[in-house]
Amino acid sequence: MKKEDLMNGVGEIDEKIVDETGKKRAASGGRRKMKVLFSVIAAVLVLSIIGSVVLVMNVTRPGTKSNGLPAETKTSSPTGADDAEDGEPEKVEVEPTDDAVRNHSAFYSVTDGKSKEGAYGAAEGEIGVSGYPSETGASGSPVTPPDPEDPGKPTEVPIPDADAFILTAAEWRDLDNWSFFMNLVNSEKIAFPAYGVDPRCRVCVTVTGADGSPLRGEKVDLLSSDGSVLFSAVSGKDGKAYLFWGEGETPASVASGETKADVALRGDTSGEQGKKLAVAAEDVTLEKTAEAAAKTALQVSFIIDTTGSMGDELAYLQKDFASIAEDAGVDGVSYSVNFYRDEGDEYVTKCNPFTGDIATVKSLLNDEYCAGGGDAPEAVDLILKDAITDNGDWSEECEKIAFLIFDAPPHTGTEETVAGAIRSAASRGIRLIPVVASNSDRETELFGRAIAAVTGGTYVFLTDDSGVGASHLEPIVGDFEVELLHDVIVRIINEHKAG
Repeated sequence: MKKEDLMNGVGEIDEKIVDETGKKRAASGGRRKMKVLFSVIAAVLVLSIIGSVVLVMNVTRPGTKSNGLPAETKTSSPTGADDAEDGEPEKVEVEPTDDAVRNHSAFYSVTDGKSKEGAYGAAEGEIGVSGYPSETGASGSPVTPPDPEDPGKPTEVPIPDADAFILTAAEWRDLDNWSFFMNLVNSEKIAFPAYGVDPRCRVCVTVTGADGSPLRGEKVDLLSSDGSVLFSAVSGKDGKAYLFWGEGETPASVASGETKADVALRGDTSGEQGKKLAVAAEDVTLEKTAEAAAKTALQVSFIIDTTGSMGDELAYLQKDFASIAEDAGVDGVSYSVNFYRDEGDEYVTKCNPFTGDIATVKSLLNDEYCAGGGDAPEAVDLILKDAITDNGDWSEECEKIAFLIFDAPPHTGTEETVAGAIRSAASRGIRLIPVVASNSDRETELFGRAIAAVTGGTYVFLTDDSGVGASHLEPIVGDFEVELLHDVIVRIINEHKAG
């Protein structure tokens, strides 16, 4: 039945009700009010039923969005950084995917404190699969976690359509937009430190050879006036190393091996009424003979939050990891997958060594599912300690990056552990790439941006353009391009390859 026919039917029903009501009014004054009331109730019921049918037709009709509006180009909203130096961010346009993508999350429920706006109908506290576990079911469907009523009897759920695993994302690198970043800080649109990590004060050091070519992998130290090391970093393929200092620290010089140079700060650092401003030092170039051995390979770590709200993201990796590895190339690249939840969950951290065997990595991913959590913050401090600080599997012969895929910040009170892990990463040349998922908040954004900047990495955030999962917070950044998450990850891996 067409929508127009349904609406015409509504009009005919209304006319009949009006005629009937008029006849009854003339024939029976004593029962007039009761008849009119009954007629109105009947009309409301009929209209409600027809309205529901029309809504269903609009949702399921090809070429329409789930809200019933015609399918059209999706436009993102401005970022809110219109007063910053680089001006108001330009709106971004991408084509939305079909309704199959939007509806795949109905297969999952969540169990943690970051419920995704109703959790697709899951009752509060309900235990359900939020990931995409191993394909070991008798029918080929993935097996869910054990039923809490009968732990020995896992059940099966349907496998969503493959298109449902298309996630969209964008990238923003504060290190490449430092004036913009400083304006955001100094206008108090954003604030740091974030869980012990403070990116507000930095100096950029470029390490070159005698011919001016950039030297990669060179260790650079930021020194105080008494020669103590405030911070250490490793130069990237462009020869740049970014060094940071915090409250109460005064940088005096930078050094790489025997080569040193003084640090000159730009402008007043006190801030209005004692507020700490973002401070930049004059850029420094160190010309020296290469000391670091050439890197021969790349290590890629995926550090994944597997609490209840992260089902879409885990499912995506389970579905797409092999394709990511194939498109990035397997020669000279090894992978590690590491998982974490929170205290009191089935496990807190679960780390694995690096391997070039893609089948092994895929198997480790498929064995995981999302559950637990219980509150917003998670054990970020402990996974950073285990996967970064205390992880002896990182090789000096390799370039190193770590994707932290998460939607919640660390617990308060863990700042020392977090800051220690970030300093360890920077000093060993491990670039952190936070990938912030849906239902995150501004604190999570700022934490992600802080750890990306301080380790020489870049900030990645999922967007609403795929229609998958709950809403995604748009960060306070400048212009950005929306891409497939797959393409973003592959590009970042390729950018950091050795050689």
